[in-house]
Amino acid sequence: MAETAAHLTDHVIPRVPIRQWVLSFPKRLRWFLRHRPETLSPLLRVFLRAAETALRQASPGAPAGSRFGAVAFVHRFGASLNSHVHFHCLITDGVFSLGADGEALFHEALDLTEATLAQVQAHVRRRVLRWLVRHEYLDEEAASDMLSWRHSGGFSLDGSVRLAAWDRGGLEGLARYCARPSFSSARLELLDKDLLAYRLRKPLADGSTCVT
Repeated sequence: MAETAAHLTDHVIPRVPIRQWVLSFPKRLRWFLRHRPETLSPLLRVFLRAAETALRQASPGAPAGSRFGAVAFVHRFGASLNSHVHFHCLITDGVFSLGADGEALFHEALDLTEATLAQVQAHVRRRVLRWLVRHEYLDEEAASDMLSWRHSGGFSLDGSVRLAAWDRGGLEGLARYCARPSFSSARLELLDKDLLAYRLRKPLADGSTCVT
């Protein structure tokens, strides 16, 4: 975790504003992400293409062929060690184009609003379901039913964490968060030779504060 974060900060991620995008899926689709690993990369590409298009449109002066930069992390568990496959992505808050002398020109996104993120979320929802139908993981009726679900239909996209270009310390901390393992050894306790207890950061719905 620490080495990955340091490497990304020192050698990979450029000195431009960075935003964390977190995409979660409805429980019905998490089953495919968990048990059909061949679905992970295609659905991640669907998401990243939608994010790049939104950033290009929100970046003044960005030409049609401009591209973003992104580092994606696949998380497989939630905070209570529950199975929960979702994506954490560190994405440049803007796009790059090629200058006249071959240099990279950065166009910062200036109008990335909550409404924009909601549009990306809705677009990802439609494209993900369409991909799953086309590749016969879902049938048309199931996809249509999921599109009719109220609100976001179980899809959740958060892009509220944004770091300024100068905040390299904050970037390394955020990269550590994205690269963290599925559980914290500091909250794990050996009760006996057969039993482990894991203390949770927040109580579960039934009031439990640990899992064993």
